[in-house]
Amino acid sequence: MISACTSEKKLEVEVYETSASGNKLTKLSDFNSQEPETIITILPEEVYQTITGFGGSFTESSSYLLNKLSKKNRTKVLEAYFGEDGSNYSLTRTHMSSCDFSLNNYTYAPIADDLELKHFSIKEDQDDLIPMIKDAMAISKDGFNIIASPWTAPPWMKDNKKYVGGKLLPEYNNSYALFFSKYLDAYKKEGIDIWGVTVVNEPHGNGNNWESMHFSPKEMTDFVQNHLGPKLESEGKSDIKILGYDQNREGLKEWVDVMYKDEASSKYFAGTAIHWYESTFKVFPEALQYAHNKAPNKYLIQTEACVDSEIPKWRDDSWYWKKEATDWGWDWAPEEQKSWHPKYAPVNRYARDIIGCLNNWVDGWVDWNMVLDSQGGPNWFKNWCVAPVIVKPETDEVYFTPIYYTLAHFSKFIRPKAKRIGFTNTDKELLVTAAKNLDGSIAVVVFNQGKEVKNFSLNLDNRKVNVKINSQAIQTIVIPSK
Repeated sequence: MISACTSEKKLEVEVYETSASGNKLTKLSDFNSQEPETIITILPEEVYQTITGFGGSFTESSSYLLNKLSKKNRTKVLEAYFGEDGSNYSLTRTHMSSCDFSLNNYTYAPIADDLELKHFSIKEDQDDLIPMIKDAMAISKDGFNIIASPWTAPPWMKDNKKYVGGKLLPEYNNSYALFFSKYLDAYKKEGIDIWGVTVVNEPHGNGNNWESMHFSPKEMTDFVQNHLGPKLESEGKSDIKILGYDQNREGLKEWVDVMYKDEASSKYFAGTAIHWYESTFKVFPEALQYAHNKAPNKYLIQTEACVDSEIPKWRDDSWYWKKEATDWGWDWAPEEQKSWHPKYAPVNRYARDIIGCLNNWVDGWVDWNMVLDSQGGPNWFKNWCVAPVIVKPETDEVYFTPIYYTLAHFSKFIRPKAKRIGFTNTDKELLVTAAKNLDGSIAVVVFNQGKEVKNFSLNLDNRKVNVKINSQAIQTIVIPSK
């Protein structure tokens, strides 16, 4: 423990930093600042949302790659994500049947018009995906929750009979609800309890590129209200959290207005799931606040984010701090939304977004693939993306990118059931959030986007410490319980 203030009223803290200059979740022994220009005051009496957790996603691509590594490196990656000395992930996601980050298209219910799903099988998950989840469970001391999302219903239930696009036919509503129940039972039989589900990933579709299925807000709400919710309730699965929507934040108002229209429509919804792809630059605070105010007691969870449409840079830490990465919107967004998709540093996207989400009522934040290869796959559609951990199975190499450490600044130190708390900050260029854990410790995350070192005074209950944060750096400052 470091006492870093000469005042009689000292604030004892531990400081961890990740920076463009080379720190990687490094515990600093010398962070003292003699002339603070900024004052950050923590206000623990101002209490906001309860934190559900932070983490990443189990995909077939990630699990397939891990199985190609040596046992030593496979364990190293899983320990880094789920071990107490690593990121200690607490909230995760996985896909039901295939998605773009699968090796091919598949469904658990391939037999057409098998209305009772007698041939339902998760055999496709048993070589890679399920072993990865089980090994993560064995490593995780505190455990973690899993949100499961289908990208589509079995094609035979849809109007176009395809994996991509189309809509669920009304005559298959009950079979699609049964699909969820069968999945929950099959995974439970494997020793894996699913915490929550979303009705479908990205109900607006994805430009008809990979697995998808369209819902309107009313169609999804009717399905949950009249089919999925009652089905799970009748089978004693009411503890399964049903999250609605599961797409970009800009569309939140339209969806929550329908989902939470009245008691009947909102009964089975535990909360709302959101993504960041509308813009990885804008946080959309008004939309997040609207969704929270519409249903203050419901979850608001970011279920997917990544640096998309990019081939990851291999062992080039500096790239992750530079304004060189683009996203899908750089090329494809409509002209009036081009400003939402600038070139932008990957670390900045993550740090800014998580802090912005937390400060606007989001209670959980889940990254996309945990592991990808140096091409940004495998992905059957060749939809290359970046992951926090990049591997080269052919040479058994593992690269922990700066994104990995950025995520750990939140997941490792802000634990489930923490309360986000208030603060004041006199420097708008420093991004700040804070949370108080159940054990009484407080985690303060500070992000310095700029090219200059910043000095600030951190104050709590008439105690203070002066801290220096490097340029282009993220810090987590841990204040232990008294």
